[in-house]
Amino acid sequence: MKVLVTGAGGFIGHHLVNRLKAEGHWVRGVDIKEPEFEPTCADDFRLLDLRVREECERAFEGPSFDRVYTLAADMGGMGFISTHHSRILRNNALINLNVIDTSWSCGVGRLLFTSSACVYPEYRQLDANVTPLREEDAYPAQPQEAYGWEKLMTERLCTHYREELGLETRIARFHNIFGPLGTWRGGREKAPAALCRKILVAKWDETRTIEIWGDGEQTRSFCYIEDCLRGFTALMESNYADPLNIGQDRMVSINELAAMIARIADVDITIKHVEGPVGVRGRNSDNTRVRGVLGWEPMVSLEVGLEETLRWIEKQLLSDPV
Repeated sequence: MKVLVTGAGGFIGHHLVNRLKAEGHWVRGVDIKEPEFEPTCADDFRLLDLRVREECERAFEGPSFDRVYTLAADMGGMGFISTHHSRILRNNALINLNVIDTSWSCGVGRLLFTSSACVYPEYRQLDANVTPLREEDAYPAQPQEAYGWEKLMTERLCTHYREELGLETRIARFHNIFGPLGTWRGGREKAPAALCRKILVAKWDETRTIEIWGDGEQTRSFCYIEDCLRGFTALMESNYADPLNIGQDRMVSINELAAMIARIADVDITIKHVEGPVGVRGRNSDNTRVRGVLGWEPMVSLEVGLEETLRWIEKQLLSDPV
């Protein structure tokens, strides 16, 4: 098939391009930047600003696309999404409005929107021992931060374009995707990458101390990139049109996550808890529906995924120390 991947210069988008090419598809990647850690293998890669309608239309020039995967977004970890509300809401709304509407006007066969667990209401995530979040729990709405509001709005946009205008859409709600080739420093990195970096630096400089925001008892589930790719590419080819969780359903605290990484790194660490944004108290994915719809289960354990991520970040640090 002919496939367009927006956000192809980012973590998940770059991995997706690699997977689609391995499956034999013709792929165009589009992003405001090129992949940071290795060259793209896309057949055609275009540097375009999808916030601008004219540039978005250039992304669709030429072939009639069978599939469009929307991974372009202005986002990052808690430190970023908790301090850039207007920027995130504006930029991501413009990107997604342009891509969805252009997909419809160009007669795209099918579009998959990558949503987020941030759409789930904060009032359902007040306890570290949180009840796993089902897809229907998104309403009544009270998403986390501007990032969550924009994702929920775009889910609705996809639904209306499908029901009223005939654009076939699929909606994947990601739960904390991690792995190699992702941002690991600079303020936009997610918790697994940030902790891998901090623990390696603490080991090498012999301080053996790292900082964690809050008390570290906030809980999350973390899904390895290869499992994520299997899940949402299967969703794209399915007949299921409602939002669907794509995430691991094993929940750990941030303190536990740090301890796992320290064991892999073979170092004893001391955690210093400091002030900082922590997000919701607890979050976990209910995978009942995705099992039923796709027969999908995460196959890579958290420990294996963390070791792959740690070893990759270790190589980055050795070649370009912090």
